[in-house]
Amino acid sequence: MPRIKRGVTAHARHRRMLTAAKGYWGGRRKLYCSAKDTVMRALRYSYRDRRNRKREFRRLWIARINAAARAEGVTYSRLIEALTKSGIELNRKMLAEMALNDSEAFSQVVKSALAAK
Repeated sequence: MPRIKRGVTAHARHRRMLTAAKGYWGGRRKLYCSAKDTVMRALRYSYRDRRNRKREFRRLWIARINAAARAEGVTYSRLIEALTKSGIELNRKMLAEMALNDSEAFSQVVKSALAAK
């Protein structure tokens, strides 16, 4: 049975990891073991934070809607309840965008939601 040499495969695997560690500081980009640990940790963080980003944006939208709603004299929870009961289907992202950039339209939506409640 012939001998199998794995140098090419190992070198490719190491090169792939060191390429992924480009831009890191010191041995974290030059030494395979340190680079591998750092890249694996970075991949774990990126996986986790892709999910956390959605939560953080929702929190931001709710805070913006609440601030604009209180300027109109109603709380966030009462506004969402009124929107649901009146059948106005605007998601929080669009409501926050309106509250930030088009306050007249936001106040019209609030008034129509409260009137239909």
